[in-house]
Amino acid sequence: MSAVIKVENLSKQYRLGQIGTGTIGHDLNRWWARLKGVEDPYLKIGETNDRSKKGESDYVWALTDINFEVQKGEVMGIIGRNGAGKSTLLKILSKTTAPTKGNIKIKGKIASLLEVGTGFHPDLSGRENIFLNGAILGMTKREIQSKFDQIVDFSGVERYIDTPVKRYSSGMYVRLAFAVAAHLESEILILDEVLAVGDMEFQKKCLNKMKDVSLNDGRTVLFVSHNLTAINQLCDNSLLLANGKVVEINKTSVVINKYYQQNSSIQQINEVKFEGLLNNYLQFNEFTINDTNPFSNELMVHPTEKIECKLIINANNNTPPIRICLALFKENVRLFSISDYDSYETSIGTFSCSFTIHNNTLRSGIYQIGIGVRTVDDIWTWNESICSFQVSDIYANNFQQLDYGIFNANKFSSAKRQ
Repeated sequence: MSAVIKVENLSKQYRLGQIGTGTIGHDLNRWWARLKGVEDPYLKIGETNDRSKKGESDYVWALTDINFEVQKGEVMGIIGRNGAGKSTLLKILSKTTAPTKGNIKIKGKIASLLEVGTGFHPDLSGRENIFLNGAILGMTKREIQSKFDQIVDFSGVERYIDTPVKRYSSGMYVRLAFAVAAHLESEILILDEVLAVGDMEFQKKCLNKMKDVSLNDGRTVLFVSHNLTAINQLCDNSLLLANGKVVEINKTSVVINKYYQQNSSIQQINEVKFEGLLNNYLQFNEFTINDTNPFSNELMVHPTEKIECKLIINANNNTPPIRICLALFKENVRLFSISDYDSYETSIGTFSCSFTIHNNTLRSGIYQIGIGVRTVDDIWTWNESICSFQVSDIYANNFQQLDYGIFNANKFSSAKRQ
């Protein structure tokens, strides 16, 4: 395989609150540095792209020393928190903005869909915008006409194809824009979180189309999304960004697990905190999954394994009667919750609970565990993501035979207090 995208030491710097450098003095300093043949003096300053902290510098590095390659026909996912630098990276790759430092080597035409309305003229009709986009990609009118019916049929907006797109809803806009990008002759397709606007049926249609253009047409796809399920289904490899830097480039399941670990509020069990009124009364002491510390290992569970979670908590003398609850999440959606006991009990000192999820209950994927405390007055205290684990996909093709589901209601989880 040959690399169609190669990024080397890519960095992008912005001046906060200003356009360009902001002052004539800065422009003159940069001009003088170029004349002397020395480095731009403003590349030596600037802070990491950490939006959670107030910085001291007016300059910020949105991206810092990014290096990666994408092979022909590969579908690569790019994930990270808001502000991590994903959109900036795609804008540079799409050549809508220039890098501050570094090199990019791209082989082939690029069709990009970075946001709703990218590349469309609002006063032109859908039909005219299809021909406009094709012309921008260097296609002839005859070539565009040969794809026209496929584009309109895929988009589902045939009735409005001769209406100016400024009158389209955001969903119609994205439908037509994706159809144009996917069907016109480009070797590289870049998509930035645009499918979030479409309905579920269209999202599924788009995912199938991206698989098709990669496998059958040999086209390369860069796909940014916060829908990690879609990333996991579509992408073999992914890239994780944080604060403008590459954290991990690996198999998608590994990268997603790293993302959950990175964004968990804890690293060690003694740092785990509840969020709520009881956080000063209770302290985590120990938590294991199948007798393994999930905080120090990337825990992988076989689909046919029973999953047993054990929890030890310290409670002080002021703790009211409580129940301990465990919740299982996937993609921030709570699948189910279970409680350790049927009645509320006063819990003072050290006590332990165990929760069991029976074998052949969970599909393959990455799950998060949340721990909650409920008082008799129905006051809840939670930590909704204390750790994550992955269910392997060894039997991913045998769900019917093994009676898989998101969870199997006939094998619902059990819990007990010890």
